[in-house]
Amino acid sequence: MFDLPFNYSEEGRTPRDRALAEVAGRQYGIATTTQLRSLGFTWRDIAYRVRQGRLHPIHRGVYAVGHRHLPDDARFVAAVLAVGPGATLSHASTAALWGIRPRGRGSIDVTVARRVKPRRGIRIHAVRALAPSDVTRHKGIPVTTPARTLLDLADVLPRRALARAVHEAEVQRLVTHEALRLQAEQTRGRRAATLLATALADGPAPTRSELEDRALALFREQGLPKPQINVHVAGIEIDFLFSFARLIVEVDGARYHDTPFARRNDAYKQARLEAAGYQVIRLTWDQVTRRPEQTAARINRALATSPSVR
Repeated sequence: MFDLPFNYSEEGRTPRDRALAEVAGRQYGIATTTQLRSLGFTWRDIAYRVRQGRLHPIHRGVYAVGHRHLPDDARFVAAVLAVGPGATLSHASTAALWGIRPRGRGSIDVTVARRVKPRRGIRIHAVRALAPSDVTRHKGIPVTTPARTLLDLADVLPRRALARAVHEAEVQRLVTHEALRLQAEQTRGRRAATLLATALADGPAPTRSELEDRALALFREQGLPKPQINVHVAGIEIDFLFSFARLIVEVDGARYHDTPFARRNDAYKQARLEAAGYQVIRLTWDQVTRRPEQTAARINRALATSPSVR
């Protein structure tokens, strides 16, 4: 089922243990009761190795071989194996595996086209069927495709978070806008399809951060003109450009701008832009998210008083 890299360092004491090491080596150190039994282990053998700390129960019928300190990929494998045949990693877990969204600490999402009993630590999504085109392998693990993953995320993510996930998948060249539109059309009638189609309605998301997303939403909601996004001016890539007024708006998230080096660099870039004849407004997270009316009035005033529009 899997063909995954895992170095099981302990050489087994018996031929069966060595065979188990080979199985675990293909599954990130994970093995199931069914696999153990097929290798000739009895129930007593399994219980003995659990007591000895050579097998560590992860889910019912699923064990970590050798140690229980598992990376996320191994936990994903364990969850899929626990659900059984036809199971596929999905939703937030697959988004994390694809690198579309950060890995959360909650339950692992698994989709399967049948009803199964609940599993602790696994969020099971039972569906009528998964189209073959919706399933692939990533890092050797059965997963939903990026397009299907985004469709599933549309059911559970807020609008902005979904737009950010779509953008990230596009930036990484995992999906295209056309492929996502097709995914939504093929599942027309499903609420998630409508939500995904809505997220696509404004075209490919061009911003690079959540703060830029929120600033763009502020411009739209406050009736400001639509700016150019992430364009180059005087050899510098800027966040937003109102070209008709020669006005630049830069958003300063603390993560990337609140360091001595970043502040010096921002001041250097602003001086170059102003020397080239542009007015520069810098916005913080607080100004964008908590003072939208004040911020919009500030930008409107700069647009109205710009020498370029007189």
